[in-house]
Amino acid sequence: MRKLVSQYILLTLSILRLFSSCKSSSSLSPSLNDDVLGLIVFKADIKDPSGKLASWNEDDDSPCGWKGIKCNPRSNRVSELNFDRFSLSGKLGRGLLQLQSLRRLSLSKNNLTGSFTPALVRLSNLRVLDLSENSLSGEMPPDFFRKCGPLRIVNLANNKFTGKIPKSLSSCVGISVLDLSANQFSGSLPSGIWGLHGLRSLDLSSNQLSDEIPKGIDGLYNLRTIDLSRNQLTGRIPGDIGGCSMLKSLDFSCNSLSGGLPISFLNLSFIGYLNVGENSFEGQVPEWIGGMQGLENLDLSVNNFTGVLPTSLGKLRSLKVLNMSVNGLRGSLPESMAGCLSLQVIDFRRNRLTGDLPQWIFKVGLQEILLSENKISGTMNDSISSAEKVSHQSLGVLDLSHNVLSGAIPLSLGNFSSLGFLNLSKNSFSGPIPTNVGELKALAIFDVSENQLNGSIPSEIGNATKLQELILQKNFIEGRIPTSLEHCSSLSILILSHNSLEGPIPLALSKLADLQVVDLSFNDLNGAMPKQLENLQHLNSFNISHNNIQGELPGGFFNTISPSSVLGNPSLCGSVTKRSCSTVLPKPIVLNPNSTTDATLGSSLPPKFVQKKNLLSISSFIAIGAAAVIVIGVIAITVLNLRVRASAARSAAALALSNDDDFSHSPSNDANSGKLVIFSGEPDFSTGTHALLNKDCELGRGGFGAVYRTVLQNGRPVAIKKLTVSSLVKSQEDFEREVKKLGKIRHPNLVTLEGYYWTQSLQLLIYDYISAGSLHKHLHEGSGGNFLSWNDRFSIIVGMAKGLSHLHQLNVIHYNLKSSNILIDGLGDAKVGDFGLARLLPMLDRYTLSSKIQSALGYMAPEFACRTVKITEKCDVYGFGVLVLEVVTGKRPVEYMEDDVVVLCEMVRGALEEGKVEECVDEQLQGEYPVEEVIPVMKLGLICTSQVPSNRPGMREVVNILELIRCPLESQESG
Repeated sequence: MRKLVSQYILLTLSILRLFSSCKSSSSLSPSLNDDVLGLIVFKADIKDPSGKLASWNEDDDSPCGWKGIKCNPRSNRVSELNFDRFSLSGKLGRGLLQLQSLRRLSLSKNNLTGSFTPALVRLSNLRVLDLSENSLSGEMPPDFFRKCGPLRIVNLANNKFTGKIPKSLSSCVGISVLDLSANQFSGSLPSGIWGLHGLRSLDLSSNQLSDEIPKGIDGLYNLRTIDLSRNQLTGRIPGDIGGCSMLKSLDFSCNSLSGGLPISFLNLSFIGYLNVGENSFEGQVPEWIGGMQGLENLDLSVNNFTGVLPTSLGKLRSLKVLNMSVNGLRGSLPESMAGCLSLQVIDFRRNRLTGDLPQWIFKVGLQEILLSENKISGTMNDSISSAEKVSHQSLGVLDLSHNVLSGAIPLSLGNFSSLGFLNLSKNSFSGPIPTNVGELKALAIFDVSENQLNGSIPSEIGNATKLQELILQKNFIEGRIPTSLEHCSSLSILILSHNSLEGPIPLALSKLADLQVVDLSFNDLNGAMPKQLENLQHLNSFNISHNNIQGELPGGFFNTISPSSVLGNPSLCGSVTKRSCSTVLPKPIVLNPNSTTDATLGSSLPPKFVQKKNLLSISSFIAIGAAAVIVIGVIAITVLNLRVRASAARSAAALALSNDDDFSHSPSNDANSGKLVIFSGEPDFSTGTHALLNKDCELGRGGFGAVYRTVLQNGRPVAIKKLTVSSLVKSQEDFEREVKKLGKIRHPNLVTLEGYYWTQSLQLLIYDYISAGSLHKHLHEGSGGNFLSWNDRFSIIVGMAKGLSHLHQLNVIHYNLKSSNILIDGLGDAKVGDFGLARLLPMLDRYTLSSKIQSALGYMAPEFACRTVKITEKCDVYGFGVLVLEVVTGKRPVEYMEDDVVVLCEMVRGALEEGKVEECVDEQLQGEYPVEEVIPVMKLGLICTSQVPSNRPGMREVVNILELIRCPLESQESG
């Protein structure tokens, strides 16, 4: 449509040109019309959701007052288009061709798509071309830059261009800024690029460029910055790099460059930033590096440099950041580095440095000291006691982990008021934790794990109110967990395992709302767990194994944790421990359909832990009495049902005998006359209504009624659901209003509601008939004829996800997800059925819902058992997660054994924790499946079945995740 509009406007432009040329005089110049109509054509080809171009009017004499437009004051012609951050989308159209005086085109930070060709913009006139941060794609033609004499700035960064960089770029001799970063350009660097002598900034980073860097780079004698990082370049850095004498910033990181650093670097007297990290450079760090005295940031990390550090590093008085991590450097840090008075960050992680901590390290005012994973020895006392006040105020990160430091942790650490990250783990520190650790008001991460610390956790630690991670594992710490931790309101990780802590788990932990990971295992803790811990909404892990915890586990999250997290507590009870508590209350989520007693009584013992009972207790007598009452109730309900069926049969018989005219009438007081509505306008229904009384045509039964197959007079089969009368709305107006809403929902992965029939005693829903049956049949009934390959299963999972996502966008909750409500059509596509029927219930409450969808047991989200938790679309996400696991494993959501109940979610989660998740995959697949897809899909299913609703993703997010699992590269490219 937009193409037709732009073609129409171009035709109008041609007519106006002809008209104006035939007139002896005109109030508008032809060139002025060109600019106005050219911009109108440009607008017709794009989408403007923010209305930034709403003021553009094709009847205006001049566009010079339009938003985003600038004109040359002399010629009154459009000279600049600046539409940065206008939220525009669509493709660049031919309207730009009319702007013959355009000098600047800036469309950055929009969502423009399609390819970009020279025909769209006259490069021969442009000085600035900025199309960065869009979604433009395709290869650039070889002659793209053929006519670009005036061009000074080209920025095409952050798009999706592919292919080689055009050789015609060498024609742009006047260009000063070239940014083609963050695209997918491949091949070699065009050698002609070094002939652009006016180039001041060159950024080709984050592409797929390969081969060696060609010689001749010294021709860029005006170059200030060059960035070739994150490519696939090989070979050595050209020795003539020193010819770029004006260079201030050089970044060749994240390539496969090798050899040594060229000594011509010394000629770069203005260089301030030098980054060659993540390559394969080797040899010693050269002594001449100290001659680059203008350096402020030097990054040689993740290479193969060896040997000792040169003492000349001390000459780099302007140096602020020094990163030589992940190399093979030996020896100690040279004392000469005390001369680096501007130094702020040193990073020597993962080397082979030895010796003591030098005293200068706490004197020069460093902000970050990163020396982990070396072999530094000695104590901290001498070096830290000599710290200057400047260090007390500046040091924010101190990481000395994984060395061989010993002695006590100095009390003087409490003087570093800005310290936010302190990691001393995996050393040989001894003695107590300093009591003044609480004076570190900025401390967020405190890790002293795997040392030889003793004493107790100081109560003063509660004064470190910004603490987020406290990690003290594998020490010899005694005493109680301090209650003062309740003041650390941001604490999310608490790991105190493998110590000698005693006493109860303090109630204070239940006040830490952000807690995610807690590990208290292998201690001597005792007492009962505070029940208030079940209110923590963000818990992912809580390990109390190998203690002496007693009593009952809290509810909520603690009903879902791994059994390994509670092992070694013989007096602990609860569902996860497989030891029942005398006070455990039933959970009405999973019932055993094979046990009449349990089903009748509404027993809700946790499904995996149903136990045999050999003695008749008081509760048994109560149960027997309750059963007797229920039996009487069942008999009464049966009598009522017989009357209802008789009434329904009479109504159905009347329906079968009626003609089309009868259906068009509104319902009368006669119970045997009804109203039929077919949304598609096909009233040929009466011939098939006999099927409602024919058991042979019954397709199945569910919580909302029975389903039958029948055929219209035109031969088209339909499925008819005869709704259970006793619990649906009795008001015809309410019924029709809700059903018509459902009838408007159309999606390829949803079963279409074709119409309905209403009387006071009989309500029918007419659906499109899906020929291949239900997912339940394919997974659990029949043999090889219903075999589903992995591709079939993945397609079904995606189809279910898309159908549910569409429902949730329309604010429709399914409530009744199960494999029998997922139908498979003749093409193998999944279609979600029975959606929205809960809206027909007279009261949408948990009791009514649970009574209507008992056949969905195992799919029901745990919040159905908690009246204080709101039921939302996250209930559907839970059921979807169970369906995902059912499709992958081929197992039912709940399987009842003689002495046990196996819940699918728990089984898969346990297998994943034990590293045996592949054993859960359906045996029918016989290894014929891609592990890189199956395992992530199973993990997605587990995430969707999180006990906490807020932890489950939305269905739209689920669809995106599934697309990423199937086509990770394509998903990244489209993001």
